[in-house]
Amino acid sequence: MNKIFPDAASALAGVVQSGQTIAVGGFGLCGIPEALIGALRDSGVTGLTAISNNAGVDGFGLGQLLETRQIKKMIASYVGENKEFARQYLAGELELEFTPQGTLAEKLRAGGAGIPAFFTKTGVGTIVADGKEIREFDGEQYVMERSLVADVALVKAWKADKAGNLVFRKTARNFNPNAAMAGKICIVEVEQLVETGEIDPDQVHLPSIFVHRIVVNATPEKRIEQRTVRAAN
Repeated sequence: MNKIFPDAASALAGVVQSGQTIAVGGFGLCGIPEALIGALRDSGVTGLTAISNNAGVDGFGLGQLLETRQIKKMIASYVGENKEFARQYLAGELELEFTPQGTLAEKLRAGGAGIPAFFTKTGVGTIVADGKEIREFDGEQYVMERSLVADVALVKAWKADKAGNLVFRKTARNFNPNAAMAGKICIVEVEQLVETGEIDPDQVHLPSIFVHRIVVNATPEKRIEQRTVRAAN
């Protein structure tokens, strides 16, 4: 099975559709599938529910899809860097499901593992738990959270072999493996593509069984979300 596609647009072709739920990997702007997000914007699909740690920034990452009004709902844990997101939400133009960051990661991981729901202490006694089942275990209260499964997962890895075994680098390992697991179809953007067998099995972070399509983007922009430098003495 050939999983390699020549560009991001062809990798999305025949898969993405309006009204879908899309899980997008990355942490802030680190480890986001830049080329795939751009191709998703250019595809013109609308009415998307996007699951991601955050909503990008104005004009970059998922912020591009907010500007084009292709996202109708965000399921996220942090959205503080995006003014257009705030404007749409406060104007009632965008649905938002705030989810604690660790809970969001587990929702994706559990969804990929076939676990429909789980109990966590996070959010008990807050609005996060409103309308959800609360159960007591060993004298402590826990809230039940439903897992997440996406129609399509768009993820970024550092390296893949042609079978689809993936290696992530550093912070990019946050959310990308879980998002990949949660997608019914997983499309991965990589910087390096090697022959099958060249990656040491002990170094594989996500096995090929979760990956359906691969596209190479050898020179991503990797924009920095908040640049902080030390003042010169």
